[in-house]
Amino acid sequence: MLVKRGKEPEAAGPDGGTVRAPGGRSLTVLLTTAMAFSMLQLFVIGALGPRLVGELGISRTVLGLTTTAGFGAAALLSPMAGQLVDRVGPRRCLIALLLLTAASLALIGAVPGTGVLLLAVALGGVPQALANPATNKVILAAFPAERRAAVTGLKQSGVQCGAFVAGLPLSLLAAGVGWRGAVWAAAATAALAALWAARVLPADPPSVTAGPPAASSSPRETWRLAVFSLLLGCGIASVNTYLALFGSQRLGMTPTTAAALVALLGVAGIGGRVGWSRAAGRPGWAEALPALLAAGAVGAALLLAVALRAQPLVWVAAVAVGSFAVSANAVSMVLVLRKAAPGRAGKDSALVSAGFFAGFAVGPPLFGGLVSATGYGPGWLLAAAEFAAASAVAVPLMLRRPGGPDA
Repeated sequence: MLVKRGKEPEAAGPDGGTVRAPGGRSLTVLLTTAMAFSMLQLFVIGALGPRLVGELGISRTVLGLTTTAGFGAAALLSPMAGQLVDRVGPRRCLIALLLLTAASLALIGAVPGTGVLLLAVALGGVPQALANPATNKVILAAFPAERRAAVTGLKQSGVQCGAFVAGLPLSLLAAGVGWRGAVWAAAATAALAALWAARVLPADPPSVTAGPPAASSSPRETWRLAVFSLLLGCGIASVNTYLALFGSQRLGMTPTTAAALVALLGVAGIGGRVGWSRAAGRPGWAEALPALLAAGAVGAALLLAVALRAQPLVWVAAVAVGSFAVSANAVSMVLVLRKAAPGRAGKDSALVSAGFFAGFAVGPPLFGGLVSATGYGPGWLLAAAEFAAASAVAVPLMLRRPGGPDA
């Protein structure tokens, strides 16, 4: 059904909501941009960590607690965010996401000390909770089934675009105008992106009512993906938060060079998320890839531990974390979209996102406390163990895939 809005036709999507038909490049770019901003604060704190630690006088453990504040809030708010997106529609939620990101970044740029920093990062947890439910509903409504896996990979790569921006352009800008000026520039850009979203996205319907679960819906698999995402998030968040600090404090890198590690991880994550999500569109691949990619992430974490004795391996490890661990999260979202019942994409996406965010909240303080007590070596071994547990949790998905032994 086509609904006229101005001069462009719109289509009522299968998951409720109304979007322009058909979904095109500009819509994909907007969704990718929204995902980039939704978690930019994490990468800003990670990439600029050495500067924050030096100016604000915070410890490694407190640096980890900033991640806990943001992702703890995101994990707690995700179930409500999923229901909100299903109820009011993705347009309002995406605009709110970008405006709240701008407010959070502006507050981080003005932070006088630890307390306000934790508050600013907690505020940034709200757009994180909204991101996947809102963008996934747009994809279901605007794109045909055969394109959804590829578009999902592209928009999920936006998160790693944020890592690249924080690790290289913002870090270089911080070297010239100071880290506060760089963060304020990011806040202004987020506000401009909100204006763009308001112009591009069509109006939301008055309300969206969730339908009954479809036969293909599998709550057990959704919960398994949530647990998988929790364990995966623990390891990824530890790397994101401490990689630049590890390079600066333990490997003797300058703050700018150490931040480049985060940028490299981001670039690898972009390629991995796009490539592996496209592969997940093939029959049976989406179910098999989470376990395999998490297993690859184990090797990446072990490389970080070995980098203590062979420093150049840290660059290889950064690429491997992006290619395997970060990409596994995008593949899990492909699975969510494939199995979501009509009207439930927001709720199902939020459940898996809540697990991922909970891992981001728990992982860094555990890692930071362990590193403070024993050093970075045991910390990277902890991350490897978390990735190994995630792989084990995902093995049943592989066995039950179409054509698998338990299918």
